[in-house]
Amino acid sequence: MSDDHNHGTELVPAEPIENPGLPEHLPRPTDVDPVAEKRAERQVATLFGLSGVSAVLFCVSYFAIGKRDVFIGIEALQLALGTTLGLALLFIGVGAIQWSRKLMSDHEIVEYRHPAASSEEDRAEALAALDQGIEDSGIGRRPLVRNSLLGAMGLLGLPAIVALRDLGPLPGDSLEHTVWRTGMRVVQDVDGRPIRPEDMQVGQLVNAEPAAFFPSEEGEEPEVPEHEILAEKAKAAVILVRMQPDDIKDQERAQNWGVDGILCYSKICTHVGCPISLWEQQTHHLLCPCHQSTFDLADNGKVIFGPAARHLPQLAITVDSEGYLVAQDDFNEPVGPSYWERG
Repeated sequence: MSDDHNHGTELVPAEPIENPGLPEHLPRPTDVDPVAEKRAERQVATLFGLSGVSAVLFCVSYFAIGKRDVFIGIEALQLALGTTLGLALLFIGVGAIQWSRKLMSDHEIVEYRHPAASSEEDRAEALAALDQGIEDSGIGRRPLVRNSLLGAMGLLGLPAIVALRDLGPLPGDSLEHTVWRTGMRVVQDVDGRPIRPEDMQVGQLVNAEPAAFFPSEEGEEPEVPEHEILAEKAKAAVILVRMQPDDIKDQERAQNWGVDGILCYSKICTHVGCPISLWEQQTHHLLCPCHQSTFDLADNGKVIFGPAARHLPQLAITVDSEGYLVAQDDFNEPVGPSYWERG
């Protein structure tokens, strides 16, 4: 065998690679000119400040602009909220980029892949790199930039807090009450026509609503705002039924809560809240079409079949000075699904 095979091939150092033509690295103006550095600080702080101002304008717009206001064919509130929030994020993003380009140390950090479990040396190196990054960012020695950034970040949280209001007010006990009140007329659910006792025949069922959902006879707007009507209707809908007074089992309640055999009950099933109006005249039973819960309206709305766990709430009614059916007061118990009774 030759000596080359016995002793290996002699390594010859390679010639240095010539400069491929990269431009000479020049320092940034902010690295050598204190005036430029201070100007850059002010620019970054101004951008962060504008972000905070935009966040405040978001909150002001939310409360100052009406939900029905229109600007050049667009909902003014949505336009204002989108613009101010977009500017808040834009200014803080541009400010961060300017900070990085003009004020942070101008060198690169290269990290090599390593096992998931770092050694103590790697951890110490990571902490050192973190400290170095903080130092390179200049946040410690640039109070103007630091304080403006912290202020912008704090104010940027305000739109999120304000927007939570659109989730609606805390329910409190609102689910336990409806718009019914003393003296409010019971009206047809289609046209809002008030109802007199003589308008109803024995065995008849009428779907009804509070008069608050309809314009008054004088042409005034409904008492309940338009954007709340659907939600309130879901709670306040009722049915009127008329039966022979002698068929009502609780005579004292019939006299105090009804008018000449006319009784008023919630239209909302106490199982899962389905609207019900399947009326059996002969048995005085009301059947829910969803899960077949059945209520005896001649016996205080008692459940006689099905999964409903609670009787149908009854609304006490009387007649006003003009002979129309009106509520004596609101329901004296919550209407709808009886989830609040489950521990």
